Amino acid sequence: MSIFSSINISASALTAERTRMDVISKNLANANTTRTQSGDPYRRQVVVFKEADEKQSFKSIFESKKSKDGDKGVEIVGIVEDKTPFRQVYNPGHPDADEKGYVTMSNVDTITEMVDMISATRSYEANVTALNTSKSMLLKALEIGK
Repeated sequence: MSIFSSINISASALTAERTRMDVISKNLANANTTRTQSGDPYRRQVVVFKEADEKQSFKSIFESKKSKDGDKGVEIVGIVEDKTPFRQVYNPGHPDADEKGYVTMSNVDTITEMVDMISATRSYEANVTALNTSKSMLLKALEIGK
């Protein structure tokens, strides 16, 4: 494990959480979109994360002397569409209303998106704190050598 492992891990987490916040913002912006290029309403998107290195356990990291695989942090697997059904809203005056007056709306729930945004923000803040702590520890280690 290198001296900069904690910084690399925090950096990967910051990138992942920023992507998550970008996708949540996109979902919120399209919450009322009833027609996309495919003709369907906008479908909510979700970011999927995975641990960057699933091969090593906590114990094996400490037992290996030159482990460079343990400092990968988190990876974004992809951005997938949420398959929950679309909402049906009665609005006969809407241009996308069917013959019964119902409009097929996006499956984006504003409250869920706001809770996810708060969670992503808190995770981002926690990783900034971890990054600053790592930086502080490295600076203190350099001061020892003076």
